[in-house]
Amino acid sequence: METAICGRLALSPNTVFNSKPGDRQSLCKGAYANRNILMAVSATGTGKGGVLERPVIERTSPGRESEFDLRKKKKITPPYRVILHNDNYNKREYVVQVLMKVIPGMTLDNAVNIMQEAHYNGLSVVIICSQADAEDHCMQLRGNGLLSSIEPASGGGC
Repeated sequence: METAICGRLALSPNTVFNSKPGDRQSLCKGAYANRNILMAVSATGTGKGGVLERPVIERTSPGRESEFDLRKKKKITPPYRVILHNDNYNKREYVVQVLMKVIPGMTLDNAVNIMQEAHYNGLSVVIICSQADAEDHCMQLRGNGLLSSIEPASGGGC
């Protein structure tokens, strides 16, 4: 029989657990129900008055959190568009090179299509991502002499 005990719970030597072999019982109640320390107490089933062995303390690792806690902590930031504006100063080949250098995972074909759309339509969406990444990409594009801006996107993701 194995019984899980949470928190600090003093057991007297005469404590007897009346359960069947293989049962699991939780004694987590009250203020100690949410503690991160789990003690497993194993009782020998010899029928000699319920003598308990020394408890084994299993500690959860501090970096390990439930999926719910991770989702709760993770702030969902609205997506932003990085927009490339047409200019009359940079050559098309240079714009393609900068796009491939600045935007992670940008392929030659995508960079050419973005450059052409900006050239013919005046602007083109380069990438949709988090606000922090969008600001970073925009500044890098500007640092390489391209005209760019960001705006909130109505949908999409990184």
